[in-house]
Amino acid sequence: MSTPQIKPNLIPNIMFVDMNSFFASCEQQVNYYLRNKPIAVCVYPGKYGSIIAPSIEAKRKGVKTGMRLSDAIKICPELIPLETHPSRYREIHVELMDVFHKYSDVVYAKSIDEAVIKFTHLKYIHKDLIKVAQQIKEDIKSQVGDYLKCSIGIAPNTFLAKLASDIKKPDGLTLISPENIDDVLKNIKLTDLPGIAKPTALKLNDAGITSVVQLRHTNHEKLKKAFKSIVGIQWNQRLNFIETENYSSQYKSMQAMRQISKAQRKSLQNIKNLLASLCLTLEKRLTKQGLYLKEVTLTVRYETGEHYHDIIKSSQPIQEGAEIMKLINKNIKLYEDQNPNTTVINSQVNMLSVNVFDFVSDEENQFNMFDNNLQKRKLRKTVEKLRDKYGNTKVKKAAELHEKEAMVDAIGFGSVKHLYKYQANDSDILITENFPD
Repeated sequence: MSTPQIKPNLIPNIMFVDMNSFFASCEQQVNYYLRNKPIAVCVYPGKYGSIIAPSIEAKRKGVKTGMRLSDAIKICPELIPLETHPSRYREIHVELMDVFHKYSDVVYAKSIDEAVIKFTHLKYIHKDLIKVAQQIKEDIKSQVGDYLKCSIGIAPNTFLAKLASDIKKPDGLTLISPENIDDVLKNIKLTDLPGIAKPTALKLNDAGITSVVQLRHTNHEKLKKAFKSIVGIQWNQRLNFIETENYSSQYKSMQAMRQISKAQRKSLQNIKNLLASLCLTLEKRLTKQGLYLKEVTLTVRYETGEHYHDIIKSSQPIQEGAEIMKLINKNIKLYEDQNPNTTVINSQVNMLSVNVFDFVSDEENQFNMFDNNLQKRKLRKTVEKLRDKYGNTKVKKAAELHEKEAMVDAIGFGSVKHLYKYQANDSDILITENFPD
């Protein structure tokens, strides 16, 4: 059976706006004396805090997202650490969305610092999107903040527009069209594409596909054999201007959080069990949505008011709660080895939060042919079907049997503009899911 051919849109009428070093730039916007200086926004700005947003100036010094503050200061002694101000970023995000809506009524917030603006239906009104992009940059400076910069990509589909926005940073503007696409792609490696890790790239190399340009021009039958799935065809479609984004169902992040009572803090093993419960809860949501994660963050809050925050990237997309927990434990051990007098999970813990990001769908995920991930995926889906039929308290994994009480699953749905908060008690887990409007 032949693959149905989808007619591509060859007109560059999708715009992707990526705010540069957004959190740090917001801080520099409101505080003039922080401008042109290397700063780092942290959840906890203590010595061992983790950097979630370095400024453009800090990036030029080699400071990166996820670095420990103590390590960053070694390479940039003048670095200024700042505590995060989420409400400030949300307010500026809304102001940015107001600017974008001046030019199109179809705007999707991909995250708090990224947006897609569609001009497909406005081609007779906005005939030159380069000029529109330049005007949007000017409007951001005059109406939102003169220190805020963005990189904008324009292309016939969302994926290529995002790719274009990454080419020139900061403050870049790139257009990808049928006339210049191969020139643009020749400077991009296969592993630069999201979802194509080194093992997949090696598999493509064995099939004679060594560049992104070749991936774009390879026929569908050869791609099927190389990827051993339809994923190769989907990549070919993206690179040939076909829109593959599904805005109605795409998730940006998921979070599971738990408050820890004094009684629960008496047992360190109990706290570790509760952390495992958060990972298992996220596994349930990921399985139901058919998603795999590539990034995890752990936040631990203590009675003293201090925080531990860690950003962990997985080399392969994962879905299983045990794998999430394995990643977390590995980084905790690494941190404790580097800081011998510090214990991350201790009797002062009063809140645990696990966030997962950077999703890959079931169809896009490439499994290693020599492992048993396919069997694991089938088992997880079977377990979730049984839960749906008989209830969460009737069907449990062995790892879930450590808790005496049943976990109450409270789900809050929201976007970057509206997050519905649920106050969890000692036996409840809070889950929030963030997806475009």
